[in-house]
Amino acid sequence: MASVHESLYFNPMLTNGVVHANVFGVRDWVTPHKMALLVLLSELGRAGAQLGLLERRRLNRLLLPLLQGPDMALSRLRKAIEECCPHLAGSVHIRLKLMAEGELKDMEQFFDDLSDSFSGTEPEVHKTSVVGLFLRHMILAYNKLSFSQVYKLYTSLQQYFQKDEKKNGADENEMELTNPEELDGKMEKEELDGPLREEEIACSGPLSQKQAEYFLSQQASLLKNDETKALAPASLQKELNNLLKFNPDFAEAHYLSYLNSLRVQDVFSSTHSLLHYFDRLILTGAESKSNGDEGYGRSLRYAALNLAALHCRFGHYQQAELALQEAIRIAQESNDHVCLQHCLSWLYILEQKIFDSCVLLEHSVNKSLHFGLPYLASLGIQSLVQQRAFAGKAANKLMDALKDSDLLHWKHSLSELIDISIAQKTAIWRLYGRSTMALQQAQTLLSMNSLEAVNVGVQQNNTESFAVVLCHLAELHAEQGYFAAASEILKHLKERFPPNSQHAQLWMLFDQKIQFERAMNDGRYHVADSLVAGITALNSIEGVYRKAIVLKAQNQMSEAHKLLQKLLIHCQKIKNTEMVISVLLSIAELYWRSSCHTIALPVLLQALALAREYSLQYLASETVLNLAFSQLILGIPEQALNILHMAIEPVLAHGAVLDKGCAMFLVAKCQVASAASYTPQKKIEALESAILNLNEAKTYFAKVDCKEQLRDVLYFQARLFHTLGKTQERNKCAMLFRQLHQELPAHGVPLINAFK
Repeated sequence: MASVHESLYFNPMLTNGVVHANVFGVRDWVTPHKMALLVLLSELGRAGAQLGLLERRRLNRLLLPLLQGPDMALSRLRKAIEECCPHLAGSVHIRLKLMAEGELKDMEQFFDDLSDSFSGTEPEVHKTSVVGLFLRHMILAYNKLSFSQVYKLYTSLQQYFQKDEKKNGADENEMELTNPEELDGKMEKEELDGPLREEEIACSGPLSQKQAEYFLSQQASLLKNDETKALAPASLQKELNNLLKFNPDFAEAHYLSYLNSLRVQDVFSSTHSLLHYFDRLILTGAESKSNGDEGYGRSLRYAALNLAALHCRFGHYQQAELALQEAIRIAQESNDHVCLQHCLSWLYILEQKIFDSCVLLEHSVNKSLHFGLPYLASLGIQSLVQQRAFAGKAANKLMDALKDSDLLHWKHSLSELIDISIAQKTAIWRLYGRSTMALQQAQTLLSMNSLEAVNVGVQQNNTESFAVVLCHLAELHAEQGYFAAASEILKHLKERFPPNSQHAQLWMLFDQKIQFERAMNDGRYHVADSLVAGITALNSIEGVYRKAIVLKAQNQMSEAHKLLQKLLIHCQKIKNTEMVISVLLSIAELYWRSSCHTIALPVLLQALALAREYSLQYLASETVLNLAFSQLILGIPEQALNILHMAIEPVLAHGAVLDKGCAMFLVAKCQVASAASYTPQKKIEALESAILNLNEAKTYFAKVDCKEQLRDVLYFQARLFHTLGKTQERNKCAMLFRQLHQELPAHGVPLINAFK
């Protein structure tokens, strides 16, 4: 669908060079491309039984997109036919050549012969079939043409064929000048491109109504199911502008323009297109015809509702509230309960930005079930589960609620909500620190087939839930030290969700976070610091927290403390409990490094109380490890060992590799500190057990390339081997320690004053 060339294609809607306002008044007209399709259908009928079953099946699959799609160049059409049946492609080319190089009466005779397809007791084509309707439309459109219009059509057919001949001649000359190796590479590339790329549109005239509807529905489907296969935002907007140039009142084109503007976060264009869509819907009377006298009011209230949703998406909450109030007022006047339920759902979303309230949501779920709106009811249940997960409700109750919503999904075949439910379960298990369960849910979604009816070659799970699950999967692999696998997942995400797509920010944030953790593990704090800006742009809270971590690692304690205190106040205000606990743990570590061990204890106890109140098991275990470290510092290693045995199991079962290594390192430190009061024999056994735990910790640290922690473990092992009199092992550890010590900078912080 490129720019219009009036000289090439005759268009019945053009009179004296002026385009009529209603370009879609005629549903279809004859073009050279459609004449080529008519020749194809004619030759297909002549071939009859000569075609094999496989060839006929391929041609039947090819016909539907050709009949519905826009016009294309003859060379591309011929190539598509050749891939299905080379013999038939030759026949079509010869027939078109005879017609183009013959006389006008040959074209007249061709259209006269088309009517014979419907004659006889067993006609070749049924009148009501897809092919039959296409033939009848073309015959009718041709019969309505005047003689001058027929002559123009014949001239355009000659130009259409001659253009293809010139292109073939140029290609043959190029083949003669090109060496065989380059030619093979070029042919392979063309084969990989495929015969009919849906994003390539090469028609040279305005689309008919059917073609325009097909194009719009196709692009809308691609935007929903597989955005990468749709036209690029700029190209799609250009084609929509071309459509609207011929018919400014084409409401569906305005709506697709609205969806396209949302892809690039263009608030002005999206608002403009949305308002135009509802204006045209009212002006054309489409709503009034289908909904009686209520059509006009229905358009107004849904226009206000969509405008509220648009403003909410862009964070304009005041404007969204005003638009929503207008929608509620009109819906109440019209007694439209369905619209009111949608308004109630959006009202909850707006109220949620101000304060947490389950009352509206519970009322919305009950009313949606009462009025038979399973989609809204399920979304309400999902929102309730999410809110109660943040409120610290037990996981088993949340999973029971999600099970009830899953019954609704499967009962009504709500494929998209099934995906959202599984992604929600993955996120909940991650929140509660159960990485194994999260991994299982992620794999479930990835192995599912969508219930959506989509075209062959279109990705079926190219939705936000799919992006969320893949991001969690990448992070889980990175936490276990499988950085190559995480990179492959992120690479797949980048291909599936390009940077200009609406869900790209998800993988961008996870990619930056994984790179940050790798840089911190490797001791490259300057690299980690450079990544903070990118993380802050995508998530300000995560960015500030990671800036404080970098400052802490660089021993800038006062700056890190100020930043963490500000972040703590902000997170408490917005009730981000998970981040509050992480900030409290970082503040406690700052106190350790400043030798204020007693001040760290109340901070840790506050973090532990929050983690247990909100059922954040993994954060609770991490807090207990920090408490054990505090007890070790305060000289009570036996008590530290006792609480370590209580907390270490969840860490080893569900924790990141780095946390596992830190936990085993802490156990070894506590064992060594406790062994001071043991008998000589028992002391040797305790030290040997500590060496085994250090070996395990060393394996974990090596897996994530955490050189600083490796250096500390090697130093500790060398001291223990020296105490046990194992000189050879001591020297080996000392040599490895020296290599790492020369490679890494020393910060002058005592070994015992760092848990992580």
